[in-house]
Amino acid sequence: MPRTQFLGTGLALPDRVVTNAELSQVMDTTDEWIRVRTGIEERRWAREGETGAALGHAAAIQALDAAGVTSGELDAIVYATSTPDHFAPGNGVYLQKLLGAGTIPAIDIRMQCSGFIYALSVADAWIRSGTYRKILVVGQEIQSTGMDVSTRGRNTAVIFADGAGAVVLGPTDDPSRGILSFDLHSEGAHAELLWVDVPGSMYHPRISEELVHAGRHFLQMDGKEVFRHASTRMPESVRAALASAGCASGDLSLLIPHQANLRISEMVAKALALRPDQVYNNIQRYGNTTAATIPICLDECVRAGRIKPGDLLALTAFGSGFTWGSCVVRW
Repeated sequence: MPRTQFLGTGLALPDRVVTNAELSQVMDTTDEWIRVRTGIEERRWAREGETGAALGHAAAIQALDAAGVTSGELDAIVYATSTPDHFAPGNGVYLQKLLGAGTIPAIDIRMQCSGFIYALSVADAWIRSGTYRKILVVGQEIQSTGMDVSTRGRNTAVIFADGAGAVVLGPTDDPSRGILSFDLHSEGAHAELLWVDVPGSMYHPRISEELVHAGRHFLQMDGKEVFRHASTRMPESVRAALASAGCASGDLSLLIPHQANLRISEMVAKALALRPDQVYNNIQRYGNTTAATIPICLDECVRAGRIKPGDLLALTAFGSGFTWGSCVVRW
């Protein structure tokens, strides 16, 4: 049975940079308040008319070029986003159209911040089973259009941002490399601690003036509970994935955690007894781009030489659902 290897990576970010100082002009916050609580210094927000599918396409083109693969060689697309351009269909088919990829399957994974890990698990199963060989996996979000950019919504508006990352995956018969293991979980009892209520099909109509006036279409988060669960679940999951791969945290070359909050990443690193140079963070520059955070980090690390052949990586995420999971990779 083949393993799944990473053939190429890519990223795309809006060119609009939103600083903490800019946000302090429209809500009761300060640069210091945001930095101390989240570690974020600036983030990228899409400009009016900029689509998620376009960001996904730009990241995909980079990943395909890096892999030396054409869109016509792809067997499938797995697209992770919680913020599709339309209620239906998902962004996967729009990316397929932009790429001119033909009538291959293009599916959407809606697992929010854990989306990229779950998307990898689907693609890995397809490759290991021999169903498909070359698969494009994308994590992309435009969160800025769903933020309450006011003092009422500052606990989310200062954190969430926009971007896309992509990887091309393929099979390898080399037993010393590739994806080694996954650890996946969810706990629906906490679903409404981090959620977007509307539009939703339980309402008739799915969205109304009353619901909008109440702010139910904005992302809502109980930050303290999310912090508490994430800082515990993420290191637990990394340990479980490492154990499944026959490894330990001391074997890791690099941990790439979901960029939810710099303080969470620091607590995860401490729980796993990792040095600062063993953990990659870019939330300072990009904020929390949900399903896009890990593939954006991956691409930056690859292009900066932070990841070398033979390195052992752990990818881990936690988010709405609650859902969380980890993946261990021998590069």
